[in-house]
Amino acid sequence: MLQALRQNLTDQVDLQAENTARGVAVQLATGSDFDELELDSDRPVQVVDEDGIVRAVGPGLEAVRGTGTESVDPVPWPEFDDDDDDGSGAVGDEVRLFDGVALVNGEAGDYRFAAIDAETPDDLEVTVYAGSSVQVGQTALASVRSSLLTGFPPLLLVVAGVTWLVTWWALRPVEGIRRELATITHSEDLSRRVPEPTSRDEIGRLADTTNETLAVLEASVDRQRRFVADASHELRSPIASLRTQLEVGAAHPELLDLPGAVKDTVRLQTLAADLLLLARLDAGERPVGSGRVELAELVAEQVDARGAARNTADVPVTVTADRLEPAAVPGSAGMVERVLVNLLDNAERHAASRVRVSVTAEGGHGVVEVADDGAGVPVGERERIFQRFVRLDEARSRDAGGAGLGLAIARDVAERHGGTLTVGAAREGGALFVLRIPGLLPPEDADGPDIAS
Repeated sequence: MLQALRQNLTDQVDLQAENTARGVAVQLATGSDFDELELDSDRPVQVVDEDGIVRAVGPGLEAVRGTGTESVDPVPWPEFDDDDDDGSGAVGDEVRLFDGVALVNGEAGDYRFAAIDAETPDDLEVTVYAGSSVQVGQTALASVRSSLLTGFPPLLLVVAGVTWLVTWWALRPVEGIRRELATITHSEDLSRRVPEPTSRDEIGRLADTTNETLAVLEASVDRQRRFVADASHELRSPIASLRTQLEVGAAHPELLDLPGAVKDTVRLQTLAADLLLLARLDAGERPVGSGRVELAELVAEQVDARGAARNTADVPVTVTADRLEPAAVPGSAGMVERVLVNLLDNAERHAASRVRVSVTAEGGHGVVEVADDGAGVPVGERERIFQRFVRLDEARSRDAGGAGLGLAIARDVAERHGGTLTVGAAREGGALFVLRIPGLLPPEDADGPDIAS
């Protein structure tokens, strides 16, 4: 600020000196005699010819230094012949500015001088020196500097204090959030929430986001705890049953129920495989993006396998393929096959006599429908059945060995493939499960699988 003020004052002083010098030069160029010049008595003015002789000075100028001609006694110039006068002179365009010292009306001071060349009508070349005092500017600059040096430290303290108070007041909610988060961390109580300020600014949104994060963490921890508890409960029954059978067999070999032991072992193996798959899905495992899954072929294999099983055992439910269109999608064939197996197993458990399967290609999606003629799923339970370890009462009575993980795994795998798995009502009267997987790929075999419905 001081530098800008100094430059501004200097420019004003230079302009005043230049105007004074140019005014005198114009008088000379228009034919005024040296003793007739109108000169300011408060400013130092000198008129010097080309030989360095002083021809005119201001009435108040007593001494000068810096113009190169310290003399203040003008030398009279003989009157020129008017007949040789062409009536006009000239004023130079170049203005030279420099510092000097002058004694004007008994007061010495620093001045800024402007020098302008001029030519009189009788072709006499002269230089006009005019000065403007810098005392006023220096006084103003010193006054501003003193004011700043005196007032800036208190002002700085006031600004610092106000800034600290405003910052402290603005960050109070942040400190409250930090303190509550520290308490939650030490107490491990995820049900607590950080305080939310009334303002809807960035800090308010930070508190909202923090509480949302805490809610997600609480739900995740609760889900893991329920998962562990339900898994322990589901594992306890087959393990206890298997142990009992083995203990009975050890004491009384003739009473050993070998088929029952094998059944419990298979149930344990299936449950362990389901738990491992859920753990992998929870860890963020994704299907292989470059894989190719032929839905019609997978469905055909499952239908044929279940048809063969029905012919060799007493299976009351018939699984048929109603419509199989070629539909290839990206993903993991093993995971998608696991979804189909879970859906068909679930349909067979709840069907009265028949399960219908179809594969279609719709709008860039591969669509698999699995329908049965059983009792169906009530509208209020159609989302709950996809939760882990959830079994409806009818399912518990029909199948005591189920753990309630099949549909949960099926939906998780579908979502990992970017698809959906929903349940509705089938035209046969039972449940209709619809699996949609996006990213339909062009068929490798235009004829498609040769499958008899």
